[in-house]
Amino acid sequence: MSKAQSKISRKTMFFLRGLIIVIGGFITAYGLEAVLIPNSVSDGGVTGLSIVGSQWTGLPLGVLIAILNIPFIYLGYKQIGKGFALLSILGIASLAISTSMMHHIPTIVGIEGDTLLVTVVGGIIIGFGMGLALRNGGALDGIDMLAVLLSRKLPFGTSDLILFLNLFVFIVVSTVFGLRGALMSGIAYFIASKVIHLIEEGLSSTKAVYIITGYADEMIKEIRDRLGRSCTVQHVEGGYSKKEFRQVKSIITRLEESQMKEIIQDVDPEAFITVHEVTEVRCGNFD
Repeated sequence: MSKAQSKISRKTMFFLRGLIIVIGGFITAYGLEAVLIPNSVSDGGVTGLSIVGSQWTGLPLGVLIAILNIPFIYLGYKQIGKGFALLSILGIASLAISTSMMHHIPTIVGIEGDTLLVTVVGGIIIGFGMGLALRNGGALDGIDMLAVLLSRKLPFGTSDLILFLNLFVFIVVSTVFGLRGALMSGIAYFIASKVIHLIEEGLSSTKAVYIITGYADEMIKEIRDRLGRSCTVQHVEGGYSKKEFRQVKSIITRLEESQMKEIIQDVDPEAFITVHEVTEVRCGNFD
């Protein structure tokens, strides 16, 4: 691929990612205006603070979302990068404009007053929208940006940090929606965080299995014959024993994990095994 073609390809990918983030903002706005806010349930993060501010001052929600996110956009630009900041501006603008457009949209019929349905449906919708944005390199909320930054420095996932930071937001939410509203908001956002994690990490549910064994050739053959999976091999050395081993690595689906354990047990019950979650698999013949 030439440099010109590569540049066009990057621009196309950036455009597609931006488009998906805009769609994510639209979906999140719908969850807010058609499910949560009409039922006195707030979102978390800067959006939640904006909802509280809108209730206090009467200012449009979209205006407050745009204004309160400015410091976080600057933080994202300085600490994470220009591309992330641009995509996040696009996402936040999409959310702000969409909430203004949908302010008088009818509430979803059948869930009014039903605490369980409101929290579950609202959490799923906003989590899906925010997850789309995070998966494509942007954010719809300043708290998301802060969580992305902290996830690079702390041993926690983005969705876990978002949930932790929002605990403080829901204390503020309780001043407007009361304790019951704050608790419902927290439950809805907990559901949203799990959906965010699912969207961000992917739906493939793949795992990388590392096997240190003295029977590498037999292990590779059994994995190929019984699972149809290929393997890669790396030579490793024991830190204390100084013995040399061969480490077999294979990518499998979650459904194949039990069968992989059977293969390892049959070939080498003494093998040392580590299993890691895999976010995404590209190229090769895995599918």
